Amino acid sequence: MPLGPRPVFRVSATAKLLIISQAPGTKVHETGIPWNDASGDRLRGWLNMDRDSFYDSSRIAIMPMGFCYPGRLPNGGDAPPRPECAPAWHESFLRLMPEIKLFLLIGSYAQARYLGPGNMTDRVRNFAANPKSFALPHPSWRTIRWEKKNPWFTAEVLPALRRAVAEI
Repeated sequence: MPLGPRPVFRVSATAKLLIISQAPGTKVHETGIPWNDASGDRLRGWLNMDRDSFYDSSRIAIMPMGFCYPGRLPNGGDAPPRPECAPAWHESFLRLMPEIKLFLLIGSYAQARYLGPGNMTDRVRNFAANPKSFALPHPSWRTIRWEKKNPWFTAEVLPALRRAVAEI
């Protein structure tokens, strides 16, 4: 790990919503606060949620696929999550969170682990197939173009996501 180990996650026995995402970026690594970056701002916008509500660990748990910053790729993007993290920790953490009612599977790594092989766009579009989880793209700046090509995301998925979150 290029910046050293600094696991970033939030687990709570009372949480109703679990966000399973990729891995922390450099800003999150520096602060130790999950989603404390522009992607987090965008995710909170998708959820229609303020920072205080988002960081209420009694209601929302956050568990990435890789718990520490994985480094950079030659093309400038973040490296994939470390492959040993999720198998080593997810089941133990899930047992500590018996009240989870809704899973947000953010990005292809979380979706592949929990939904198996498939296409991210198809998974997001078929949100109604599993009312206990929402597959979402990663809310990075790279997703802006994807959102413009898939207007159904804003028109259909985000309202349903907000309703599901409000219900729990």
